[in-house]
Amino acid sequence: MPTTDEIREALRAVIDPELRRDIVELDMVRSITPHASGVVDVTVSLTTPGCPIRSHFQDGVAQAVRRLDGVTGVNVDFDVLTDTQKGALQKKLGRNGLPEGALAQVANVVCVGSGKGGVGKSTVTANLAAALHAEGKQVGVLDADVWGYSQPRMLGLGAERPKVNGQRKIIPLEAHGGIKVMSIGFFLEEDAAVVWRGPMLHKALTQFLEDVEWGELDYLLVDLPPGTGDVSMTLAQLLPQASFLIVTTPQAVAQKVARRSAEMAHKVKLDIAGVVENMSGFVTPSGERFPIFGEGGGQLLADELDVPLLGKVPLTMPLREQADSGLPLVLSDPDDPAAQAIRQTARGLIALSPVELPVMQAPSPAAAPQPVGMSLPMA
Repeated sequence: MPTTDEIREALRAVIDPELRRDIVELDMVRSITPHASGVVDVTVSLTTPGCPIRSHFQDGVAQAVRRLDGVTGVNVDFDVLTDTQKGALQKKLGRNGLPEGALAQVANVVCVGSGKGGVGKSTVTANLAAALHAEGKQVGVLDADVWGYSQPRMLGLGAERPKVNGQRKIIPLEAHGGIKVMSIGFFLEEDAAVVWRGPMLHKALTQFLEDVEWGELDYLLVDLPPGTGDVSMTLAQLLPQASFLIVTTPQAVAQKVARRSAEMAHKVKLDIAGVVENMSGFVTPSGERFPIFGEGGGQLLADELDVPLLGKVPLTMPLREQADSGLPLVLSDPDDPAAQAIRQTARGLIALSPVELPVMQAPSPAAAPQPVGMSLPMA
């Protein structure tokens, strides 16, 4: 039988496809137990319980150990890294747990999510980005809603495609004076449908994080798709330091569904920054208010989760109109009731997450940007 050290050395052949390092170097090998029968038990620690590439590690470990003389079988078990172990891993890899350089200059990552569609999550994301930018913050938006991508339109970005710099990094497009934006919509024909399974989504999102030149940002807002599926789990694995902002509407049904998103965040150990109640009453042009979706769901959810209710955003006609036109309401009419509520939300988010950016390194000379086509997975 091979020794424990020989088995550990063999496991260096198993590479984490996102972090691009072997599982031994990453301290993911928790235990190795060889038995006289020739069977070897290996326990590997994952960053999240719902790791989308668990099967990659299962197959890789089994194949690497079976190649050793005397091994007749391999049992692969999994556990989850403790918070202390995650912290050590993040310190080794860089600020956000990605390879050094990927998001290294991003101070705060905020995932904006909801349990169901139709609650105005993308509208809140676009306007919140504009409000943070108006507060003097450097902001980026990652449109991770790959099926319902809408940030290019909501932020007024047309048919221009991103370019790459001399380091082969994709340069995000910029909207409204400096908001950096990346979306799958930049690489597809207009109105094209995205028909991808989990591994394809995982690859695309990893590329958006690792291969995009986000640069120095105070906030990167990630517009999640509705629900608690593959995209949310992937981002939780790739961004263990991110916080979660839940968008709901006032009625009880939406509040209960949003509660499931909060439960997902807890399971993958993402901190919940707070709740935003959207469509908190309809405000007419004359200022009259009608609570057409009920009252109190946002506050009830915030109380249940013991997090702040960061904003109650009323539904106004200009809010919808400006979303379609590509100019966020907080920029076109900052005195609109909905714009005021979103600006209040931005200030609350700033108060919760003081920004401490790392020291900038002197940039290396770069070649002129060139058009880029992403190596995205095909359906």
